[in-house]
Amino acid sequence: MENIEKIEFRPIGIIRSPFKEPKGMPIQPIGAKGIEGKIEIFPEFAEGLKDLDGFSHIILIYHLHLSKGYKMLTYPFLEKNLHGVFSTRSPHRPNQIGLSIVRLEKIEENILTISNVDIVDGTPLLDIKPFVKEFDCFDMNENYRIGWLKNRVENSKQYRTKK
Repeated sequence: MENIEKIEFRPIGIIRSPFKEPKGMPIQPIGAKGIEGKIEIFPEFAEGLKDLDGFSHIILIYHLHLSKGYKMLTYPFLEKNLHGVFSTRSPHRPNQIGLSIVRLEKIEENILTISNVDIVDGTPLLDIKPFVKEFDCFDMNENYRIGWLKNRVENSKQYRTKK
């Protein structure tokens, strides 16, 4: 193992959402369809938003600041069997990094209005990347597998928000 002691990140902004705590939140962006939020980009990073308004969706990478501790084996939401943390989407991970793809509604100066938000209010934003279907989506007919989640995806539909 290489001698890497610590990696530090600096937030570029703060994510605002209607969710003041994890309890009651949608479990994935698909479950948050239509839920709006905002992102305040700190002024020193606002110039980096140039041309982002041409994209309909963006990838948010953020710090799961309320997540405390982790176990290498975990019981995911609605699951009775233990799974390795890296085969789950649990927020309780060795590095509390979250990722969501959200719809970009508009940008006004350093404020982004987004929808399909499944993120707690006050979450520190680490990075934004444009979502490009042609780059980010593989041919799902080509040996696509979803492991132990195969029988769970259908059950998750009941936890999606209704408009």
